[in-house]
Amino acid sequence: MTMASIFTKIINREIPAFIVAEDDSNLAFLDINPISKGHTLVVPKKEVNYLFDLDDDTYLSLQQFTKKVALAVKGVIPCLRIGTAVVGLEVPHTHIHLIPLNSMADFSFSNPKLSMGKEELEEIAKKINSAFQNL
Repeated sequence: MTMASIFTKIINREIPAFIVAEDDSNLAFLDINPISKGHTLVVPKKEVNYLFDLDDDTYLSLQQFTKKVALAVKGVIPCLRIGTAVVGLEVPHTHIHLIPLNSMADFSFSNPKLSMGKEELEEIAKKINSAFQNL
């Protein structure tokens, strides 16, 4: 039996996270090592390592949920657009990065990570969740 991914532990509320949105099949939460303010991770609750190994229903549900989360993030974080990335090498659980962007330079995982306090992350999560609920 394999060990649950860190994302499954977040989904199961075994470890804390700054959750911004949730539905029956998906969860979105702030990246605690963001490359931009509002950097959000979106995951299916079903633990599948690779995006393109998801069954069609899970894949489509994840994409629709991600779109709504992205719109909520854009409504809260001033930016030109929300960039998306699926890398998936660091955690063996499908996840989509939503990254607020104002330039191409903002979309680099080699950029220094932002240092943000718990209170600031909580406030951002609360604002994104409110925007999500109002979509």
